Amino acid sequence: MPRELQRLIAILGMLSAFAVMRSPSSSYGQDKGLNAPSFAELMEQGINLEKDHRWQESIQHYEKVQRKFPQYQDAQRRLQIVRIHFDVTRRYSDKSFVMTLDQSQPVVALDLLGEILNKLQAYYVEPIDFARLLRNGTAFLEVALTEKEFLATNVSPSVSTEAIEHFRLNIHKAVVDQPITNVAQAKAMVSHVATLARDQIGIPPTAVIYEYISGFVGLLDPYSAYLTAGEYQEIMGQIEGNLIGLGVELWAEGNDLRIVEVFKEGPAFESGLRKGDQLIEIGGTRVDEVGAKRAADLLRGAENSVVRIVYRRDTSSLQTIDVRRRRVDVPSVSVACIVDPQVGTGYIRISNFQKTTPKEVDNALRHLYSQGLRNLIIDLRRNPGGLLDASVEIADMFISSGIIVTTRGRNGQENHNYSAQMPGTWDVPMVVMIDEDSASASEIFAGAIRDQGRGLIVGRNSYGKGSVQGVFHNDQGNGGMRLTVSKFFSPSGAAISDRGIQPNMVFDLPPPVSQRSAAKIPVSLDPARDGKTAELQTSATTSETSTPEWNQDIEVLRAIEAVRTELPKLARGR
Repeated sequence: MPRELQRLIAILGMLSAFAVMRSPSSSYGQDKGLNAPSFAELMEQGINLEKDHRWQESIQHYEKVQRKFPQYQDAQRRLQIVRIHFDVTRRYSDKSFVMTLDQSQPVVALDLLGEILNKLQAYYVEPIDFARLLRNGTAFLEVALTEKEFLATNVSPSVSTEAIEHFRLNIHKAVVDQPITNVAQAKAMVSHVATLARDQIGIPPTAVIYEYISGFVGLLDPYSAYLTAGEYQEIMGQIEGNLIGLGVELWAEGNDLRIVEVFKEGPAFESGLRKGDQLIEIGGTRVDEVGAKRAADLLRGAENSVVRIVYRRDTSSLQTIDVRRRRVDVPSVSVACIVDPQVGTGYIRISNFQKTTPKEVDNALRHLYSQGLRNLIIDLRRNPGGLLDASVEIADMFISSGIIVTTRGRNGQENHNYSAQMPGTWDVPMVVMIDEDSASASEIFAGAIRDQGRGLIVGRNSYGKGSVQGVFHNDQGNGGMRLTVSKFFSPSGAAISDRGIQPNMVFDLPPPVSQRSAAKIPVSLDPARDGKTAELQTSATTSETSTPEWNQDIEVLRAIEAVRTELPKLARGR
């Protein structure tokens, strides 16, 4: 495997300005009884989201519909279309991508297209069908021709809407039923389409070629994608555990740009920004004039540069602050404490798996051991994944022997059996918490703990993303791609894709946060009675998240009770 490929279980969601563009979660997928919406009603909701161009919410919506009604294909078709819309808008909201278009000549773009095709042939988990790739690229171009960002950048206002639509509806005729079987033929066909687009409606050939590049990768599966230069840099920064930016996580849709998470000790937190703040203006540009995604891109900038932000908190008047961008270390262990001193139960919350995670977990374990650790809860809820190697290394901390995970690729280079080693094993009874947003590396860890009989899995069925992605940097140095290179299997040989990890003990969906905060703590678990919790003190940044404190989180309290009541049964069965 080339040096530029980093193995990871790709984190769900793209980074922008050190910010994940996050959609609010929905729980209708687990609705039961007469009030559960029908398939037709859910599809109508999706169409309404599409009409408002709320592509992120549409993706999440159709994913849930597809999971609830797998027998219907309509949701899958709509999901593919809205993914293309989102892909086009995210790229054209990214100034690094627009700069790449401006600076690239068609011959250079075609060289990149050839490089991408060669890597697909060498590394993609499934055999490559060139005819299908051409159809995918054409679909990207057809959708792009309906997006205002694409048209504003690439088509003259003098070109009529009728001419654009005529070209869009007929472009597939240039590629359908063509005998495309190799890279050279694919490049020639894309060059032909790019020439037609230039001659008929004046689109620069480079813009057309990049839609085919994006389509070749973006419709292979839900996790493969072309990466702009900015996205590639930010993903690599997240793998390393540090990013240059403000230290915020954003929700961006339409003209609404809000902060949903602020990392403590980051520049945004130190400047006074908080979760829930709505960003109104960035660097002199109003969000409602350029859209939330493009405005979010304005938060990017060089280290030590300053950006002026106008924001609103709740219903208060507008406030203005200047924030200096800098490198922010982002920890993956956000909480580590003793939660039940009577029986020595420790609690570790892992938000994602990055290069620093094994060291963070090791430090947390040693600290908790000094506080009387005898049982352990590891919380992987809402953990979208990260590095494969990090999840394997952490599983190896708790499993003394046997398989942790097996990966299988198409060409054999990605076929690996990852096994545990005895030295350094923590033989502490464990409960692992998962939910429907626990994915990828989280599923590797939970699957290994479950299959090896090493601990109790509690919560809800995990996401079911059983594939490994590699991140490739392109030879031109102006971006890259995230590509599925293998699938992984738990120690029992079970596939994770579309199935997920089933918990030993199922937790129903918790009540709303307002009700959770009023939860009563059992007397036996009351810190005031049993002693103070031992919070982990480190220099790493922690995040101000929406997760309740552990003693106000009903699911954590249930996990603590499971340590007392269920772990002894598991230990007797080993």
